[in-house]
Amino acid sequence: MIEVLAALSLSAAVGMRIALPLLLIGLLYSDSLWANVPLLSRIPPPLVLGVLVSWSLVELLFSKERLGQRLLQIVQLLFSPLVGAMVGLTVARTAGLESWLTWMLGVVGGLLAFVLHLVQVGWSYRLRGLPLWVIFIQDFLCVALVLLAFDAPRQGGLIVLLMLWIAIRSSTEWRRWYLQQAGSRSTSNPRRYKQDPD
Repeated sequence: MIEVLAALSLSAAVGMRIALPLLLIGLLYSDSLWANVPLLSRIPPPLVLGVLVSWSLVELLFSKERLGQRLLQIVQLLFSPLVGAMVGLTVARTAGLESWLTWMLGVVGGLLAFVLHLVQVGWSYRLRGLPLWVIFIQDFLCVALVLLAFDAPRQGGLIVLLMLWIAIRSSTEWRRWYLQQAGSRSTSNPRRYKQDPD
């Protein structure tokens, strides 16, 4: 059960940033975990470290500007399921879980990272760019979830469940907002009388 919570915590961190969680895993827990990361374990460590440091800096710096947010969101939306599955598989392999449970954690981790990042993209679209204080909270949460995944997985899992609840509430709120755009004229086809353009 602890391994599942740790995998969820790492996948949620990947749902906010892609390279930073992998970099923290490599730097803080390099003794046992770095060799278990799929794909990255086959690449020379100096090359992996260089790429992860560079991309982490890009994520941390470019996410503070609106154009940088848009570009990063496209890349992160494409790669978050893959990296989320990678961290789920890493935790499962390190814990020595059975094969079917390893793949299950990989799939769940990839889906969780994708859903959380999709919610961020939705909020960014709805608000026409995320405020700077939200970006700083994302950076803090990303680092905190990686640390909690190994030191306090129960608390990390609780934070992830809270984030998932917020994501579900956000989707219902977006649906209600979208249907209200048409007013009472057409609830079956809300795009027909939309007030705000897509």
